[in-house]
Parts: sequence; C-alpha cells; structure tokens
Amino acid sequence: MPLPQHETQVRPEWIDSNGHMNLAYYVVVFDQATDVVFDALGIGTAYRARSGNSCFVAETHTVYEQEVTEGERVRVATRLLAVGPKRLHFVHEMHHAATGERLALHELLCLHIDMAARRAAPWPPDLRAALEAAVAADSALPPVRGVGRRVGQPKDTPQP
Repeated sequence: MPLPQHETQVRPEWIDSNGHMNLAYYVVVFDQATDVVFDALGIGTAYRARSGNSCFVAETHTVYEQEVTEGERVRVATRLLAVGPKRLHFVHEMHHAATGERLALHELLCLHIDMAARRAAPWPPDLRAALEAAVAADSALPPVRGVGRRVGQPKDTPQP
C-alpha cells in the first residue's frame, strides 16, 4: 500500500524577496508531509499518546530544484528507504501538483525516542516488522534520484 501524499497551496506569507517560496517553507511543507506519513505508519500523534514514544528527526538534506510561487499547489510523495533498530530513513519528493515536475527533495533520518528518558529506544518488534515490510515494498520501486547526495563540489570544479 503506497504511503499517503500531502498536498498544499503556497501561501503569500511563504514568498520571499526573490518572489518565490522561501527555503524555510519547503521544510514546513515537508514537515507536514512527515506528520501525514507518520500517522499512516502508526508512529504519529496517536502512537506518541498511547506509547510514550515518538520520533525525532536527527538529520536532513534538502535539495531545491525548481522555484514555486504564490498560489501554486504542491504535492509531496514519501518513500521509506531503510529501518534499523532505532532509526528510520526516508525521503520526500515535492512535485508541482499540476505539472508533476519535481521541485525539491528532502531526505531524513529519524530516531525512535522514549519520551520519558529522552533517548533513542528500539522500535517495538511488531512496529519494526511493519516498518520493514513498508521499506521492502518501497524498495521494489525505482530508486529516487538524488538520495544520498553529499553537500559540496567535486574537487575538479573550479571555484568562483
């Protein structure tokens, strides 16, 4: 079963002095998509209330590929990449809702957290098994272009 997608419209207050969506609001939209996906996976708000556990994002990498302007609609699709004893690695792709053009990529690593201890904790076995099944289903799809990129320039790139 594919993960739910998140769709929203670019708000006027998200536009910066360059006339396009400010980089911070791309992250806001990606964060909203994370909430939608986590709820669908059973690790969102209800899980936190029931279990006393949550997920904290430990690392992100965002690639901005195309501009988006006020009033345009964007859609975020999510793919799970890997799950470990205490981690979940996933990626969001933001597309223009009308054209389908990819606008940005947001790769994340989150930790499963025991909220009482405020420390990383192992996934419960049944939840980890469900996450592993979801990762396996997503791994059957074509790879997401740009996952695992590093920040920086190749050594042979001339400096400005």
